[in-house]
Amino acid sequence: MSTITASFLVEASFRRVLYIVAFALFIYGLSGLTGPKTAVRGNRIAAVGMAIAVIATLLVDPLSNIGLIIIGVAIGTAVGIPAARQVKMTQMPQMVALFNGVGGGAVALIAWVEFRTSDGFAERPTYVAIFSVFAAIVGSVSFWGSNIAFSKLQELISGKPMTIGRLQTPLNALLGAVAVACGVAIVAGANHEWLMLLLLVTAAVLGNLLVLPIGGADMPVVISLLNAFTGLSAAAAGVALNNTALIVAGMIVGASGTLLTQQMAIAMNRSITSVVAGGFGGTVEAVAGASAAGGTVRSTSAADVAIQMAYARQVVVVPGYGMAVSQAQHAVREMAKLLESKGVEVKYAIHPVAGRMPGHMNVLLAEADVPYDQLKEMDDINGEFSRTDVSLVIGANDVTNPDARNKADSPIYGMPILNVDESASVIVLKRSMNSGYAGIDNPLFVNPKTAMLFGDAKGSVGEITEELKAL
Repeated sequence: MSTITASFLVEASFRRVLYIVAFALFIYGLSGLTGPKTAVRGNRIAAVGMAIAVIATLLVDPLSNIGLIIIGVAIGTAVGIPAARQVKMTQMPQMVALFNGVGGGAVALIAWVEFRTSDGFAERPTYVAIFSVFAAIVGSVSFWGSNIAFSKLQELISGKPMTIGRLQTPLNALLGAVAVACGVAIVAGANHEWLMLLLLVTAAVLGNLLVLPIGGADMPVVISLLNAFTGLSAAAAGVALNNTALIVAGMIVGASGTLLTQQMAIAMNRSITSVVAGGFGGTVEAVAGASAAGGTVRSTSAADVAIQMAYARQVVVVPGYGMAVSQAQHAVREMAKLLESKGVEVKYAIHPVAGRMPGHMNVLLAEADVPYDQLKEMDDINGEFSRTDVSLVIGANDVTNPDARNKADSPIYGMPILNVDESASVIVLKRSMNSGYAGIDNPLFVNPKTAMLFGDAKGSVGEITEELKAL
């Protein structure tokens, strides 16, 4: 009986059934990520699908190097679980970039191993060589590009665009051409290992040079784009390895990453080509109190802010990276509850690229148990600002900058923004007058209806809350 069971478990048809179940769970889990209420459940469902896919892969008969596989799974589990549990929400973009890069690097290594074990793909059909070479190039670009994105977000290197000027684009084109030429030679039958190594190295240098010139303002788009690259390389590796689950999972990641990249680019009024070209979004220090629009910055106190909001009919909170840095989401939620107890309607305006990755603000506010129906996307909330008594901007710079509408020579001109300047009153919480990721001044700060409350966002919100309690 045990022999029959063991034989059934390694049958190809049984593994195919498991793969079908796995990628059905992938798709169902992904559908859950479309809303905050179902996102956690969707993640868990997709994780179950991945566990089933791993089990199905391990049922291949004969399976060699089982010891190394177990060691690899153990190391991955030991690193992944603590990293995911301990990472701060402000560091989530870095973790996403790093984990995404690991996926691309794994695919590139798989392609290299396939080259070595098949005598330069001489023992494989031509399509296997083509997809393996594609996976090697794209996976290597994704790995090294993601490492640069991680380093910039983690401030291990400068967030400013780093470029070699006019030679940047020709050099990138040359590196891409060399990598492709090596791939063509390998597919044509050249089994020299130095060709594969040259391919991987040129793709690695290309990955670095593609992301180094890109500044902080474009990082959400870059992370999404590199995620799409990793998915496509994984799908290509799946074709080469004849692994159905890897093909489907890779295509899902590639397609969703591509669509998300397009949405992020549209939200910033940027083409993907211009993002890859770089040169925008550095962390430039602004002179305190200075503004391209001129005018005087008007500061305020927590007591004055509390009075304004307590007697308002509607308050719109506009969160940005400043809220994430100070971990102010729980303090904001407590303040909102107090306002609601006084009959004030509170809403939250979410810009698609606020923070450092798509959905950053949604995740933070959901963590603080902010009701989902109070989270308003940009298109839904912009019509509300003209009827808003007070807009409370918490560390959001570029996504509230009126120059995006009014100044044709601004780097962010044409980018859809939150129209907070249409509110009756605007309160901006900032540490200082330093500019945002785009490195430009914000005329909203010198608008006569704007008042600045300087200090750490969490501390400032806490002070406002205490003043509200005293009213």
